[in-house]
Amino acid sequence: MEQRRIELLAPAKNLECGIEAINHGADAVYIGAPRFGARAAAGNSIEDIETLVNYAHLYNVRIYVAVNTILKEEELAETETMIRNLYDVGVDALIVQDMGIMKLNLPPISLHASTQMDNRTIEKVTFLAKAGFGQVVLPRELTLEEIRSIHNACPVPLEVFVHGALCVSYSGQCYISQACFGRSANRGECAQFCRLAFTMEDADGKKMASNKHLLSLKDLNQSDKLEALLDAGATSLKIEGRLKDVSYVKNVTAYYRKQLDAIFKRRKEYVKSSSGIVRTEFQPQLDKSFSRGFTHYFLSGRTSDIFSFDTPKSMGEEMGMVKEIRNNYLTVAGVKSFHNGDGVCYLDASGKLQGFRINKVENNKLYPQEMPHIAPKTILYRNFDQEFEKEMARKSAERKIAVAFSLGETPFGFTLTATDEDKNHITLSYPYRKETARIPQDENIRIQLGKLGNTPFFLYDAEIKWNDNWFIPSSVLAEWRRQAVERLLQVRKIAYRRPLCPVKKTSHSYPVSELTYLGNVMNSKAEAFYREHGVHSIAPAFEKQPVKNAAWMFCKHCLRYSMGWCPTYHKVRSPFKEPFFLVTSDGKRFRLEFDCKQCQMKVYGADE
Repeated sequence: MEQRRIELLAPAKNLECGIEAINHGADAVYIGAPRFGARAAAGNSIEDIETLVNYAHLYNVRIYVAVNTILKEEELAETETMIRNLYDVGVDALIVQDMGIMKLNLPPISLHASTQMDNRTIEKVTFLAKAGFGQVVLPRELTLEEIRSIHNACPVPLEVFVHGALCVSYSGQCYISQACFGRSANRGECAQFCRLAFTMEDADGKKMASNKHLLSLKDLNQSDKLEALLDAGATSLKIEGRLKDVSYVKNVTAYYRKQLDAIFKRRKEYVKSSSGIVRTEFQPQLDKSFSRGFTHYFLSGRTSDIFSFDTPKSMGEEMGMVKEIRNNYLTVAGVKSFHNGDGVCYLDASGKLQGFRINKVENNKLYPQEMPHIAPKTILYRNFDQEFEKEMARKSAERKIAVAFSLGETPFGFTLTATDEDKNHITLSYPYRKETARIPQDENIRIQLGKLGNTPFFLYDAEIKWNDNWFIPSSVLAEWRRQAVERLLQVRKIAYRRPLCPVKKTSHSYPVSELTYLGNVMNSKAEAFYREHGVHSIAPAFEKQPVKNAAWMFCKHCLRYSMGWCPTYHKVRSPFKEPFFLVTSDGKRFRLEFDCKQCQMKVYGADE
């Protein structure tokens, strides 16, 4: 039976998060480069990345570095030098958006096509595979069947998002932050426009919704769809969150590790792509970490549960309902227990998110630090679990590689062989005078060999191949064990193979012959690449030359559908006159256009 190696890909905003992602079960970690990553606030030094690489490779975990912004002409030389430095410290792959990188003088480092390349079609993914990309990150908006179709047609590993925040616009196709604030999402400086509150009006100024977060989506959670994703052809399962804290990384990574391991036990055709067994000291729970509520998004087609209009903030886990309000406490009806110091939130009568901190808990009585203005029957959510966060602040998991020892003898002494779970092995020979022991030695030998403490190993088996009951002092066994571990670690380092993929010159045709601003062509190297692949008309990137009357967002999320007026799904005509507008609290207006043929909503500047 042919097996497919599956990777759980976890985020890291810094070295600490990267280490903990590995400890909690990641098969690969993605982290921001010193510059030019799509999260400008999540850059990391070459030194920290090297430390992370060295730790990761002990466990056959791969490190991917995000260099996924579009680049200005004057940044190309710096990018080339930075990529060389990343390759020199052992990075496994780069996640890139700008095709200009393909024209730089690169080392043979594997390149992954960022989701910001807008990889939603078979034609685009096939092109990228032929161009030499080692992995392609698919858009979050795809259905299971669309993923399956791409997998069946394209000979390249596919990476899909399984958890975390959702951008309302197709990645790489959002220009509203640049247009409104001069901060480009394609340059890692998104201003989070989609999390703002809007009033929605029709062409006559009639209000359809007031002060709602109409572009804010719930968070993705495919934890119960992992097997279906694997069967559809996904190889890399990606957790979003390069701005998230270490608690989030620990909890979410550990949760998905457990889910995948349970699948691998049943489905032998799927195996994890790294080494070691993870033991957690807590029970991972997704609703303990930041979320705006969960959705499968479009994995099974269009549904009505993808948005979070009331708030763009984390609601947390539902805890119960307010029964009564007294002078300085609330009584709650619920099945979960609160803790002193918990953070609690709720939606008030106007639908606005409110919150308070619990000072003291007595059974079902909550004593807030300040009494909130709250009504009976209000649903309470916990968005900060004091006890859980204390657990996360401590050591919460360890990852160990199985090792077996075999102690043998020679005419002049003894041999110690160590073999790890990946079949790496070493044998050390020790000249040593043989003395017969007065009592059986087997148990003590196994105890001494099993004292692997701070090493990355745990004892899987210890075999003693002797003709007699020889005596070896515990201190000597400890020294032999230490030397064997040290040598085995060296062998593991030598045996690690990162994917090398020299950039090759190609000239196959790009799926289209003309590129508008949507091609995000910022520099001459990118332009040269596209021309070599049959594109004869190339417009500059929006960031370089803003376009009049251009759509600023392309959204699969559709407000006409959300309100029950989709001509395709609901077959109901809206009572309001189009075009519809979104209006911010400071009066800025944005026009909506509904493209039913493409099943998407576009957002324009009202004055464009």
